[in-house]
Amino acid sequence: KKEIVATSSAFTTIDTNVEEGFTAAYNKLKRQAGAFRYDELLCCSSAAGGLKMVSLGLVPELTAKAAKLAAASAGAKVVKTYAFEISQAEQAEIFDIRPDLVLLCGGTDGGNKEVILANARRLCQVGCPFTVVVAGNKCASFELEEIFRASGKPFVITENVMPEFNRLNIEPARRKIKELFISRIIEAKGLSRIQEMCKTDIIPTPLAVLNACELLSKGTKNMPGLGDLLAVDIGGATTDVYSISDGRPTLENVTVKGLPEPISKRTVEGDLGMRYSLPSLVDELDLDAFSKELSIDRSEVIGWVSTCTQHPGLLAEAESREQKIEELIARNAVKIAVERHAGTYQPVYTPFGQVYTLTGKDLAAVPFVIGIGGVVINARRPHAILEGAKRQPDDHVFAKPEQPGYLIDKKYIFASMGLLGSAYPDLALELMKKETINLTHYGNFQ
Repeated sequence: KKEIVATSSAFTTIDTNVEEGFTAAYNKLKRQAGAFRYDELLCCSSAAGGLKMVSLGLVPELTAKAAKLAAASAGAKVVKTYAFEISQAEQAEIFDIRPDLVLLCGGTDGGNKEVILANARRLCQVGCPFTVVVAGNKCASFELEEIFRASGKPFVITENVMPEFNRLNIEPARRKIKELFISRIIEAKGLSRIQEMCKTDIIPTPLAVLNACELLSKGTKNMPGLGDLLAVDIGGATTDVYSISDGRPTLENVTVKGLPEPISKRTVEGDLGMRYSLPSLVDELDLDAFSKELSIDRSEVIGWVSTCTQHPGLLAEAESREQKIEELIARNAVKIAVERHAGTYQPVYTPFGQVYTLTGKDLAAVPFVIGIGGVVINARRPHAILEGAKRQPDDHVFAKPEQPGYLIDKKYIFASMGLLGSAYPDLALELMKKETINLTHYGNFQ
């Protein structure tokens, strides 16, 4: 019989030793399942804020976007993306961010190399410790190596994320970021002891979730997957969106514009979290319309947001007015995050009639939206939160799913299944299919 025997969690903070959290969760497991021995331990981690990165490129729509895609697909928390030569103010901003890694891109092979060289020099002037992953114009590699060696700033050079105009090559950068997470970040995050206990390398949690989404979508040699899907993970600091789809246009008379999109795509929105970035999420909302939908006074909404900001560990009581506020905020987080992730259509009028340009992935035909994260798992009506991912009849811009079915990772197992799938893909897929709940009941927030 193949089943999940028990799950457990332990609350940790930036000031908490990660090993203490691991031990507490392990002891909870033993209380649930009884004393047990294990043959293999597989781990992922977002300890101390996860893998914090900034990315730099040449043009916002091209190499800067490619850099952001590469960093996000490696499981990093991409805090900021810069284009062109960074300014002194942006140097100071990078210092304040204190990233673990910086992904430096810019220029196609044989193209512009002045900007990537200038940015390399300016990164060397930023006085906080980080490693630079260089994935830009290969013709600048020799000068870049000289610049970083002279400064003493740690660096690695890999293949260009965009070697030719409009051709993505993010896999080498993704692999290098993963290697650096394993070799350098784990020690800095206090994970060395746990790594010694593991059979395989610890990876960033978002990368494990992406691996699970790919497995559930594509299946294995022995078991079919679900096909195209979209997953939304709403956390306290970020909202992450994962799509597994080729994103081809579903409309006729369409011209695709900009970079080609990867089939497996992750975006992370650092301003759309339910606690640590709640003020910036609420800034995106029309509070008058929000209050009217709930029939709750605007001042009460603002008061709850203020309380949550001051006490990020606070949870709303079941069936309370505060829970209604939480869930509608979560639906808006889903809506905004999916709109940033999905492609956009723009009409163009020609002598031959109206045509469209598509920038990004068309997700209109994606049949499944999966909810991940505590606010969805514990919601009264999780379906209503996930409705934020659906394209509305009056929305003619965002290429969001039009008629999706809604699923929920009720036991919060996707990260674990992403790990398990690397060694036992059939087992992981079978468990995900078994444990992922199909939401059939519709509901609103009243």
